[in-house]
Amino acid sequence: MPGMRWVVGVSVAVVLMSAYLTWTAARVDRLHVRVASAARALDAHLLRRAAAAAVLAEERSGIELYAAARIALDAVSPEEREAAENDLTRQLRATALTGRDSTTEAVVVASRRLVLARQVHTDLVRDALLARRRPLVRLMRFGRRHDEPRYFDIDDPTVTRSSALARLPHP
Repeated sequence: MPGMRWVVGVSVAVVLMSAYLTWTAARVDRLHVRVASAARALDAHLLRRAAAAAVLAEERSGIELYAAARIALDAVSPEEREAAENDLTRQLRATALTGRDSTTEAVVVASRRLVLARQVHTDLVRDALLARRRPLVRLMRFGRRHDEPRYFDIDDPTVTRSSALARLPHP
């Protein structure tokens, strides 16, 4: 009977270790899927903001703002995209966003949503990178099926209406 306990003990340890390894591998995969989903959402919000900025620039004859919006819409590589989005943010901050027209509202709302999408993406990238750096994950190479997640490094994209308008009571 003592030999049987040893076999049962080893079997239980193997099952528990297998369950933990399976759970860890699934967690790493889920994190990478969530990062990819957040990156697509971030991309969609970047495109919405650039499109809204282009419409605003057309209405106000803002040549620099329109150029920055078009460059942001046409950027392909991540480095090119980050630079274009930073330039668009600077142009939007330099533009007087006054009035309650739908175009101005669209830019402000798109910028707010972009801030949230960027924060979600950043948090998920951080979590995925932390999971990838765990010794067991590196040893078992659980992250090898996925590219290493990358932060989207841009200035804070918060854009608000002009301060004079912000002091007015909202209806």
